[in-house]
Amino acid sequence: MIERDVVIIGAGPAGLACATRLKEIGVNDVLLVEREKKLGGILNQCIHDGFGLHKFKESLTGPEYIDKYLEKLINYKVDILSDTMVVNLFPDKSMILSGPWGREKIKAKVIVLAMGCRERTAGAIWLAGTRPAGIYTAGVAQRLMNIDNYMIGNEVVILGSGDVGLIMARRLTLEGARVLMVLEKLPYSSGLPRNIVQCLEDYNIPLYLKTTVTKVHGKARVEGVTYVKLDDEGKIIPNSEKFVKCDTLLLSVGLIPENELSREAGIPIHPVTGGPIVDDTYQTNIEGVFAAGNVLHVHDLADWASMEGELVAEFAKRYLEGSLPRSKNWIDVKAGEGIRYVLPHKISGKLDVNFLFRVSYPSRNRYIVIRDGNNRVIKRKRIINLHPAVMENIEVKAEELKSAEKLEVMIE
Repeated sequence: MIERDVVIIGAGPAGLACATRLKEIGVNDVLLVEREKKLGGILNQCIHDGFGLHKFKESLTGPEYIDKYLEKLINYKVDILSDTMVVNLFPDKSMILSGPWGREKIKAKVIVLAMGCRERTAGAIWLAGTRPAGIYTAGVAQRLMNIDNYMIGNEVVILGSGDVGLIMARRLTLEGARVLMVLEKLPYSSGLPRNIVQCLEDYNIPLYLKTTVTKVHGKARVEGVTYVKLDDEGKIIPNSEKFVKCDTLLLSVGLIPENELSREAGIPIHPVTGGPIVDDTYQTNIEGVFAAGNVLHVHDLADWASMEGELVAEFAKRYLEGSLPRSKNWIDVKAGEGIRYVLPHKISGKLDVNFLFRVSYPSRNRYIVIRDGNNRVIKRKRIINLHPAVMENIEVKAEELKSAEKLEVMIE
């Protein structure tokens, strides 16, 4: 069995950033494993710009963003196994790899989980009706158009206002298709406000909130969909059914972190994020196993996933050096009023922490407050616009956490 210092599973923005940062800070034995032949993950098919604004201070396409890291990987001579799957992951930090060269068992001192996420499908949302050609998830449609050069349809309805769906609404329009409407079951868009403007409003594509598809029509090919209005509780409003003729239904109904390997290794998964439960070093319940990027929680920007990967690299190096002691007395962090989830899920109280969170509903001019178990205010931060699609953060110094036994993050 081969033994390595660090194995990173996944070469998307988090994995690439983690690998390059490890080399920059002097960790030599790094193996990057990627199941696709090409490194970069989903960014390979994202030919629109807007990546890198925070990380590189310039607007890049997905492939341009990846190239920034690939140049470093080559210069640092990072060991890479592409077209290779990790088929099993065990609690002792060993794993079985499968690639064109065969199968191999590897054991690592440190493992970084960076497997990303996948899309929810028609089956995942219990979509009724037939299953003809013409139903795509937004990411699959993006790949077909941007990499394989296929046009997926002419008259398109998009269900769900996630960012990939919004970007595909613009892409389809630019390629000559008619995007008839975007339907969203929530009372607000689940995509970034900037994408609502740049991808829908700029192209006069209507967005219908509190609306969903209840049936797909067609046998060989999609012939139309039935859609309905929803009330404040998400229930169908009687007699609100309408039929719209279309040949394509695009689904942009959410992303799921890919944690099958994490579960196999016995790592607890958070019920809201769908990612591993981690502490303030992004370490899971298995010492030396870290998580970063969309496998941990779905990010709004690739930049944040990369920065998380770099942060994990710093902790991984300290773990290898034996200078990252694990706390025996954790401070639990709870998502309070108006907060959907907050990361990390528990902290030692001995490190500065940048809490990441998403809110449950849009609001304006509110305070994000962190309180301890005695209702003492640890931190307060005013935010003008809060939206569930936008990931927020609040930084807290270790000295501010003295005597705290538990924490709650909330909107006030």
